[in-house]
Amino acid sequence: MEVKASPGIKYEGLGAGVVLYDTHPSLHSPMKTPPDPLDPLLDRWSETPEPSPRLAANIWQQIATHEQAGPISWRQSIEAWFGRPMFAVGFITACALLGLFVAELRVSQLQRERNAQLARSYLLLIDPLFNAPPTDRRS
Repeated sequence: MEVKASPGIKYEGLGAGVVLYDTHPSLHSPMKTPPDPLDPLLDRWSETPEPSPRLAANIWQQIATHEQAGPISWRQSIEAWFGRPMFAVGFITACALLGLFVAELRVSQLQRERNAQLARSYLLLIDPLFNAPPTDRRS
């Protein structure tokens, strides 16, 4: 099989398998995208203003103010933790799960006691002498 080459198209392959690659530049039209309305805003944003000359002094002043505040009490620490929604939701969920676990333990204990009582009453029903005091059989 003989393949004739056309301008802009390359033919490659081994034996009967032929692969066509189109490389003609006129066949590829670039896709036109509409202008993004954010482009002018981003261009203006790239011009960053100079920082305030007192920026470093202000930062050190804030650090010194926080250091002078002193240690926080345990109550403030707890309020800070519960002020976070994820911690509060997690704490409530943990309390609910703990309550369900304790209730399940209590219910299973009551069922064990009831099953033991049912077993004792069944034994008394089929063998009335089961709990009878032992009698002296020497005679």
